[in-house]
Amino acid sequence: MMDWLGMLASPRTPRPELKDRVLARALARRRRRVGMPLAAAAMITIAVGWGAWEAWWAFRTIGELTVERDGLAARVRALEDTVSTFIHGPATRLIQIPVSTGGRVGSVTIFADSVRHRWLVRCDGLAPNARDQAYQLWFITDKGMVTAALMPMDEDLPMVMALEMPPPAHGQVMGAAMSIEPRAGSASPSGPMVFHLEL
Repeated sequence: MMDWLGMLASPRTPRPELKDRVLARALARRRRRVGMPLAAAAMITIAVGWGAWEAWWAFRTIGELTVERDGLAARVRALEDTVSTFIHGPATRLIQIPVSTGGRVGSVTIFADSVRHRWLVRCDGLAPNARDQAYQLWFITDKGMVTAALMPMDEDLPMVMALEMPPPAHGQVMGAAMSIEPRAGSASPSGPMVFHLEL
């Protein structure tokens, strides 16, 4: 019954380099199997990190835009209040002053509210200032000139501003004036007068 075993080739010991190659292949397969999950885990970590960064960026941007929107809404409410108070207020006096600047004809409109002691001033058609100059608006009081606002105009656009009248210690307001002054402003009018009006 064991005769058929005699037909087999006699066993031989494999060469040492063959053994090393077989072991190296087996280890390489094992490393690849371990490396694949590590690579996948690394990719998942990167994807989660990127998603978290995008979520943080979106949250931050939404927060900044919300703050900006709220600020703009508050400004609109304040402007609506100011305009409705000045234009429709029974104590508001309208003063329109034609002016000429840089060969152009424009106007300065003052809505003077004597109850709230505020002025709304709108400048239209004024020539833009030189780089080192600005328009300066003055209150004319019984004690002298008091600065009201410094208005550097770099563009050919209308300008609107609300001004508080000076406190009684500076004198009673009797008029308004505008001059062209250095960009930083002056303590008293020193440049060319755009207008000088007693009320």
